[in-house]
Amino acid sequence: MLLYVTVGTNDLERAGAFYDAVLPTLGYRRQRQDETEIGYGADGDVRVRFWVVTPFNREPATYGNGVSIALAAETRGAVDAFHAAALAAGGADEGAPGLRPFHAHFYGAWVRDLDGNKIAAVCERPE
Repeated sequence: MLLYVTVGTNDLERAGAFYDAVLPTLGYRRQRQDETEIGYGADGDVRVRFWVVTPFNREPATYGNGVSIALAAETRGAVDAFHAAALAAGGADEGAPGLRPFHAHFYGAWVRDLDGNKIAAVCERPE
């Protein structure tokens, strides 16, 4: 359903270092970059699906209250690794890895990146 998502940043270099450390835990790698944005995609995917950008309008980037972007994880171990990598890279805990009541196999973790964007990793497979 979604083609791509973006999160805003006020420091592209710092945000890139954060996501370079975190997104490989879910199989995403930096695929594109210029002076205003960095794009991450899965190996073998023809599209960049996750973008970190400086706002087009040149105003400061802000995060949305109530906004959370959930990225699919292949395993619960990948969720754990995502959470640990985000915290090690300076992110803030918004929900430790674990099962949630949304359905029997919903295993997720939530973090805030260095700009306050709320990002989750979720595995919906039984393990």
